[in-house]
Amino acid sequence: MGYKVIITLVLSLALLLPIVSAGDVDGGQDINPNGNDVPFSIISRDAPSMDSTPWSMTLNMDDDAYQNGTTFEIITQICLNSGVCDPPVIMNAEIDGPNQTIKLTPPSDHTYVNWRVKAIYEDGNSTNYPTGDWYKTWSSCWFDDGSYGGIDSNSDGCNSDDDSLPGFGILLSGTAIGIAAISFRKD
Repeated sequence: MGYKVIITLVLSLALLLPIVSAGDVDGGQDINPNGNDVPFSIISRDAPSMDSTPWSMTLNMDDDAYQNGTTFEIITQICLNSGVCDPPVIMNAEIDGPNQTIKLTPPSDHTYVNWRVKAIYEDGNSTNYPTGDWYKTWSSCWFDDGSYGGIDSNSDGCNSDDDSLPGFGILLSGTAIGIAAISFRKD
């Protein structure tokens, strides 16, 4: 009986860990690497990321890492305003000497683009940057801690180019129902 209780407690704690770590992040504030702690620097990165718009980032590998045969895997993960995150993806980077560029197009209603770098050394060992977490580039409209934020947000959600379409759709639907009612009345 004690074995089942211990397993239940361990599983319960494991489920709480993502909630605790997510609480440490302030909505809308990008998380960037500390230049002194990583073997690369960001040359360019689109910020904020925009729904359905290409997002790119270019990293420059430090000279020591480049000269000693280190390679990078850049891994991304897209998280949505619904709270669901896609599985992590190893990106196909365009490599130009010590520079690596990745590109992706976030879907509509995304909260942020998570990204990390796995440095693989010549001896086969590797290190993840950051360790155990992600760097983040927040979207132009994000939902966090019960409210929306970002340059493309309003109090009810995200602004979009299609904001006028629902009203137009209601007008068309109302007209169709009115015509149907008049036609039905004549019969």
